[in-house]
Amino acid sequence: MRKQLSRTVIILSLVSLFTDIASEMLYPIMPIYLKSIGFSVLLIGILEGIAEATAGISKGYFGELSDRIEKRTPFIRLGYLLSALAKPALAISKWPFWIFIARTTERLGKGIRTSARDALLSDESTPKTRGRVFGFHRSMDTLGAAIGPIITLSLISFFPGNYNFIFVLTAIPGFAAILLTFLIREKHSKKAVNTLNKPKFSFLTFFNYWKEASTNYKHIVIGLILFTLINSSDAFLLLKVKDSGYSDSFVVGLYIFYNFSYALLSYPMGYLSDKLSMKGTIIIGLIAFSLTYLGFSILTAKIHFVILFGIYAAYAASTEGVVKAWLSNNLPRGRTATGLGLYNSLQSISTLIASSLAGTIWLISDSKTVFMISAIGSVIAAGYIAIFTKTNVTYQANV
Repeated sequence: MRKQLSRTVIILSLVSLFTDIASEMLYPIMPIYLKSIGFSVLLIGILEGIAEATAGISKGYFGELSDRIEKRTPFIRLGYLLSALAKPALAISKWPFWIFIARTTERLGKGIRTSARDALLSDESTPKTRGRVFGFHRSMDTLGAAIGPIITLSLISFFPGNYNFIFVLTAIPGFAAILLTFLIREKHSKKAVNTLNKPKFSFLTFFNYWKEASTNYKHIVIGLILFTLINSSDAFLLLKVKDSGYSDSFVVGLYIFYNFSYALLSYPMGYLSDKLSMKGTIIIGLIAFSLTYLGFSILTAKIHFVILFGIYAAYAASTEGVVKAWLSNNLPRGRTATGLGLYNSLQSISTLIASSLAGTIWLISDSKTVFMISAIGSVIAAGYIAIFTKTNVTYQANV
């Protein structure tokens, strides 16, 4: 594994591990805290919408900027720094405007770093190892997502209602991540493919990459965005479990089980995608997604939910890291961050739309309708990818 995972890949993965510990320490308590200081459900929705939209659009902008200046580490360091500062800043004031600023800054940090980080992971791999590199990174990232809630649940039992204390404690893993970013050493290619000598550059010019992108890249993105539009927030799955009459501890326990399973499976699925087919691995993942949502539409027993979250973990492990590896293989070296940034932005915007639609359908009809639409839609997306995309087309030369 050491030959396939460079020092930089391992450091980046540890950075993501510590950052996700900090982020997921807040996940179980954020809605509760916001309600306790007077935020309505509508205001929470607006806050999260603005924050996620900020992250989504900035992923594309800063991705293209990273390609233009041919540097990754400044964006990685700044992005993780902003996120690390913003989390404990939530404890400073309960003023709604301050909460909006802190939360949006935290998401902006994610937008600044994501595409540059993904491009650096691509730079540190080859077409034959890219799946396992992204899979390993995703595994470490998700491990943090499992550890964070466990820490929070332990703290809540000792310090019930003391949310500010938890916000402050996120600074520990957050700043550990920042320190690790200064150990990153990026490679500078001698002759990067540079198509960026364009005088015009604005916040949305990364969308122009679509015109010059390869046909396979476009088909991959279309299929994935089609899927994203029916893939609502994981919160709806947890809400379904809660509405079925189970305790909060069981719901949080399922979330932790899902993240541990996801972390355990990510590297093996990335390895499988390198050995067999990235396209095939992603299609398997989409079928697993369809089975999960079909199950959520008709099953309600406790053991069923445990099995379904296990299948859902297999879906996530088969797609999240592998998608970025496959896209990287269809991007020229001088445009990696731009192409990944464009996809990341479109995905974030589509996720916002999907969650809004799912919430509306849930209110108008019921949860079964939401899950059935998602199950059918994922099969359609898998069919599109199967028919219109090519397997493991490699655009990038060996780094």
